[in-house]
Amino acid sequence: MAEDVLKSGNLPENPERATLEGRNKFMGFWFFLGGETVLFASLFGTFLALRNSNADGPAAEDIFGLGLVFIMTMLLLTSSLTSVYAMYHMKNNDFKKMQLWLGITVVLGLGFLGMEIYEFYHYVHGYEFGYTTSAFSSAFYTLVGFHGAHVAFGLSWFVALMIRNAKRGLNLYNAPKFYIGSLYWHFIDVVWVFIFTVVYLLGKVG
Repeated sequence: MAEDVLKSGNLPENPERATLEGRNKFMGFWFFLGGETVLFASLFGTFLALRNSNADGPAAEDIFGLGLVFIMTMLLLTSSLTSVYAMYHMKNNDFKKMQLWLGITVVLGLGFLGMEIYEFYHYVHGYEFGYTTSAFSSAFYTLVGFHGAHVAFGLSWFVALMIRNAKRGLNLYNAPKFYIGSLYWHFIDVVWVFIFTVVYLLGKVG
């Protein structure tokens, strides 16, 4: 059935939910997201409890600079928008444009990761703010680094889908995979907004 639709070039209006398998993947993803939400909530709670436990190490207001973090935020939010464009073209059965916008999303995500790595390097070598410097530093690197690992996983997800389906095109089998990947990416962006607010803005205010 999926191959017949692919050959005709006419996908349903919502190809990601057109099959039972697609709907099951969609439901399973929400269960997975619930677990991820609880996990991040625990990390946020730990960070808030330890944010002032800096021992003899630097405090948040001493090291955080909002300029770089603001650029990182804009990159990630823009990547969320480009993934929306990709899903728009998916629903319109335009595989090439979907791949193009997903490629742009990946480039923006890589830019974010590169800046985050630079940020960590700068904190460690510029301020001697390492993972074991204080309870605050451990909570910071665990929360922000865990989010960075999710970004890396999301980028790997997109790249794997793009490469594997480059010659196959779009069909009812892979459409749910692209769509769920996009939802995962939005989740990562939402978590970063909370990190930007709770970690960096509150940290700078003191």
